[in-house]
Amino acid sequence: MSSVRVPELFGSMVFNETVMKERLPKDTYKALRKTREQGKPLEPQVANVVANAMKEWALEKGATHFTHWFQPMTGITAEKHDSFICPVENGRVVMEFSGKELIKGEPDASSFPSGGLRATFEARGYTAWDPTSDAFIKDGTLCIPTAFCSYGGEALDKKTPLLRSMDALNKQAMRILKLFGTAAGRVNTTVGPEQEYFLIDEAMYKQRKDLVYTGRTLFGAKPPKGQELEDHYFGVIKPRVSAYMKDLDEELWKLGILAKTKHNEVAPAQHELAPIFTTGNVATDDNQLTMEIMKKVASRHGLTCLLHEKPFAGVNGSGKHNNWSISTDTGVNLLEPGDSPRENAQFLLFLVAIIEAVDEHQDLLRLSVASAGNDHRLGANEAPPAIISIFLGDELTGILESIEHKSDYDQKDQAEMNIGVDVLPHFPKDATDRNRTSPFAFTGNKFEFRMLGSTVSIACPNMMLNTIMADTLSKYAEKLEKAEDFNRELNHIIRHAYRDHKRIVFNGNNYSDEWVAEAEQRGLLNLKSTADALPYYTHGENIAMFEKHGVLTGTEIRSRCEIQLENYCKQIHIEALTMIDMIKKDILPAACSYMKDVSKEAINKKQLCAEISCELEETLLKKLSGLSASLYKEMEQLESVVAGADESGDVEAAARYYRNPVLMQMEKTRAIADEIEGYVGEKYWPYPTYGDLLFSVR
Repeated sequence: MSSVRVPELFGSMVFNETVMKERLPKDTYKALRKTREQGKPLEPQVANVVANAMKEWALEKGATHFTHWFQPMTGITAEKHDSFICPVENGRVVMEFSGKELIKGEPDASSFPSGGLRATFEARGYTAWDPTSDAFIKDGTLCIPTAFCSYGGEALDKKTPLLRSMDALNKQAMRILKLFGTAAGRVNTTVGPEQEYFLIDEAMYKQRKDLVYTGRTLFGAKPPKGQELEDHYFGVIKPRVSAYMKDLDEELWKLGILAKTKHNEVAPAQHELAPIFTTGNVATDDNQLTMEIMKKVASRHGLTCLLHEKPFAGVNGSGKHNNWSISTDTGVNLLEPGDSPRENAQFLLFLVAIIEAVDEHQDLLRLSVASAGNDHRLGANEAPPAIISIFLGDELTGILESIEHKSDYDQKDQAEMNIGVDVLPHFPKDATDRNRTSPFAFTGNKFEFRMLGSTVSIACPNMMLNTIMADTLSKYAEKLEKAEDFNRELNHIIRHAYRDHKRIVFNGNNYSDEWVAEAEQRGLLNLKSTADALPYYTHGENIAMFEKHGVLTGTEIRSRCEIQLENYCKQIHIEALTMIDMIKKDILPAACSYMKDVSKEAINKKQLCAEISCELEETLLKKLSGLSASLYKEMEQLESVVAGADESGDVEAAARYYRNPVLMQMEKTRAIADEIEGYVGEKYWPYPTYGDLLFSVR
């Protein structure tokens, strides 16, 4: 595809602003713009005009069906397709699509996770159009982005709370901007999620039950070469992978997804795709589509795209770095120092608000990225540990320290900006390095939340960031609105916010053991597993905050906590059963088959000449026989602990049980199986090895 075609291709399957302006009457277009920008309700007659234009456009693009595309608590997207056909006389049909069908759908909700929000027989659920996200065509179907709720109005999806949190942050940020005299009509969060993934040969993937059933390898001895040489990172992209990436870019561009950067990551067979920033809810939709299309395009190339956080032991897992910022509709990034004293004071206020919010709500940020898969990755010397901290860099930290202590800040050879308030010092424009070990790092005009796992929907982490920021800004706004001396109160807030919450700031190596010990001394949380983190969701102060800002009700929070804990238990349960199945049906038979042939070889040697040494065969047989017996014993123990899981009662207790003893027993069992792999002949081993999986794609 030539570069000339890219502008024509981009967004060609999206009912975007350009298409709306071309196809809608002026009054309808203006009404829809008000709905998109200000949240104004869409009148039925306007909805009918929009729906008809959307249908005609979709038909021209070859679509025959429409669907309300939503994001239930499964973590993936959901669709129920309806055709445009409507019967008329003489056995004929016409293609129709009404405003009512555009605005609201009614899918069967009975089998989606609800966390006790409704009984199984209460099947009704509603999808409601999100007009701030553009409709698009995928596989011949017009997809309408929607929110999903129960018959009683409770949110059953990941998008509804995200939209609510965006409104909450907008409301509180606008209060602050009004006090500063900053012109803006709305404040939005902008997000750019960097997506890591693995590509392996599809035929090999199908030979691995563990990958098929669980998304990760439950067994696999370390190959002679892994990522030690770091030669894959930013290396020349292999032809087969390059063809995949080219195809992927084109598919994403058709859907208006701003795929920008592609490169090899650190581990063999690992890669990354990064988009340009866009509004939080649109970025969430785009990332869900990106993950789906990654898998679909891979299959065309005889490949499989693995999005699990830790598909292979011994090499880096995959994350999703969530670049998050706050901007006005006038194009001002509120996390970027400005050119005037007032703008710089405003920047510092938003900066300390984030510091306070992250410190006060470490638990919520940690649990927003909690999953069985991500537990294998966090802290594994490739990603931040399970301890939340903020990286600011030496310059910003020095500035805040000088503000706290009311001292001068002197940094030579830096471009200075005057804050304009006596106690606030001059400070340099962005001199912030990137700390790749930090879970939450300031990178100049945004924060990079690096703890997200590669499979996670970015809706929940961004909902958390928006809500905790809204809560902190609301406290600041109340103080500043009542203040007799604005500058005095502003200085007080900035100084005390940093003083009281600077324990969360750490500019060093987050991977080190020393940091873990220091974090404990600072009183920071270290929630090492999903089972440890998720129960914090339902703490009283968290429920109160979400309810205060209208983001989640207590009922919705408890349901989400239950759903995620159940999912954690189910994931580990499936992995344990898969492990048992593979040992029984594949690994032990392979070891026995190899030992049988080794035994035959020893017997043949003895028959040929009694003096020929059989030491090799005897050593191998003793080693493998002992390891096989140990593996069988550990497998039986695994069966026993899995059978002992009580899933009918307390879901928190069940999650702790699956973390230990089930997961711990799985690790013990795997270690023996991996050792056996090192002794069994290659042609006897029932699965493609790590070497095959990681280095076969050329």
